[in-house]
Amino acid sequence: MSAPRIVSLVPSVTELLIALGLGPWVVGRTGFCVHPATAVASIPKVGGTKDVNLRKLRALAPTHVVINIDENRLETAEALRAFVPHVVVTHPCEPEDNLTLLAQMVEVFAAEVGQATAPTGRIDTPEPVGRPDAADLRDRAARLAARLDEELAACRGRAWPPRRVLYLIWRDPWMTVARDTYIARMLEQVGWLTWPAVTGGPHGAARYPALTGAEPWLTQVDELLLSSEPYRFGPEHLAEAQALCPNARVRLVDGELISWYGPRAAQGLAYLRGLAEAPR
Repeated sequence: MSAPRIVSLVPSVTELLIALGLGPWVVGRTGFCVHPATAVASIPKVGGTKDVNLRKLRALAPTHVVINIDENRLETAEALRAFVPHVVVTHPCEPEDNLTLLAQMVEVFAAEVGQATAPTGRIDTPEPVGRPDAADLRDRAARLAARLDEELAACRGRAWPPRRVLYLIWRDPWMTVARDTYIARMLEQVGWLTWPAVTGGPHGAARYPALTGAEPWLTQVDELLLSSEPYRFGPEHLAEAQALCPNARVRLVDGELISWYGPRAAQGLAYLRGLAEAPR
């Protein structure tokens, strides 16, 4: 069996592929695919999630390219289908969808890695995975799924006081998340309901609405969360954010734990419980 050659254009899925033991077959990534650092260090970059260098990607001769509806452009997906045998589309919209994502990765790659050798000229992952087989892949996926189920149960095992939340991902203009995004549905697990009260649809800019700063409901926000990504909010932005929502508790939060799929999903739920339980 010939070896699969995987390019991931989704940072969280790159981390997931390595966690599943598929690192030896990942031959390309974006510049935002930074975890786990040791494993990805020698994997060639093919641009960013929105500005993929198709020439570099094509030169890697991938058999599979993993994309995401939110993170990658439709025109990129259409271009890939002209020369990539398998374009793997992902779109988790809530924490439970990580279970579907895990099943999808097993379905796509279990047969491919059966007895295939790793591509030549690739790095070894930091774990001694050698050439994992389908059983190993399924076992790793099952362990990740079990951990996620535990964390979901921990969130649902108590009644959370409802809180109005503004989760900011950008500044100038302020941008937040619609209620049907993965981030908003992660926050719902601890009783936090995002504002504004809008949905954005399956894809497009409406999923991440911009604010004018004059919305009357801003004075009613209980929790204002400043994400570490894609805009890197820091202590220097706290006063400005507090002025936006004068009655809210303002905190800097780890955007990777709240917005990344895969291995971080369970950890992210535990992190959110800690945030929600923190006394004012």
